[in-house]
Amino acid sequence: MAGQEYHIPALLPQSMEALRIRPDGVYIDATYGGGGHSAAIVDRLDGRGHLYSFDQDDEAVARAMTDPRFTMVYGNFRFLYNFMRYYGVEEVDGVLADLGVSFHHFDDSGRGFSFRFDSVLDMRMNRRAEHSAAWVLANYSEESLASVFMLYGELKQGRRLAAAIVREREAGRPVDTVNRLTELASKFISPKREKKEMAMVFQALRIEVNGEMRALEQFLEQALRVLRPGGRLAVITYHSLEDRIVKNFMRSGNISGEVEKDFFGVVRSPWKMIGSKPVVPDDDEVERNPRARSAKLRVAEKL
Repeated sequence: MAGQEYHIPALLPQSMEALRIRPDGVYIDATYGGGGHSAAIVDRLDGRGHLYSFDQDDEAVARAMTDPRFTMVYGNFRFLYNFMRYYGVEEVDGVLADLGVSFHHFDDSGRGFSFRFDSVLDMRMNRRAEHSAAWVLANYSEESLASVFMLYGELKQGRRLAAAIVREREAGRPVDTVNRLTELASKFISPKREKKEMAMVFQALRIEVNGEMRALEQFLEQALRVLRPGGRLAVITYHSLEDRIVKNFMRSGNISGEVEKDFFGVVRSPWKMIGSKPVVPDDDEVERNPRARSAKLRVAEKL
């Protein structure tokens, strides 16, 4: 199966069950990554079925499988609808998105996604993108940096960290490498929660650099447009911000999460939620794949 060493797919059997894959169906894997979910979908298709997978990372695209039932789309899933129109696809039977960062990104010592290796602070999923994490730290205002750390990293000391970054760069000491950021951030995080809170610092920057929250919102809106009635949307999230957006959208059919009701008080939504709670990994999966610990799978069917 393609890509297993590159990335171990989370909640694989559960996401396949959620999609109810038909051998002749048309599906989208919006986040190809290491290809694990995509390979599992293609394995379930016959010659009439087809899978379109998206990724904006050139290394992931270069590793893509070759199969007549499969098309690799080199692009951001925020442009899902337009790409499907380009390929002449009006409706699909299912859409899957695993919003986790591929193991490869965390383990690549030159990309700056992890605080385990010193490198330039890049963090761009799409290396053609204009601004890196180092650029963000060098150019954002103190207020904007504080918002990034507090909103996307949920860091209580976000304002103090932002102020320290600005003081450093104004003194001619730019915070442009992993070690520079970790040295500075360590002053504002709890020693008892050092790894978790440092990961939150890096998470916040990664989300900002890649515009992940807005891309997710656009993806969800476009997934609704391309799914046929009865088609299913399955999304695996890894932190509360993502999960809240997905939950609200599946409940209400809009990004604001505001539920509309008819005259009789019945909720108006284009979705039927599948399951009252998200699906999470069992102990065996977490033991095999610790990075899946925070994964949550939510599923909805288009009405």
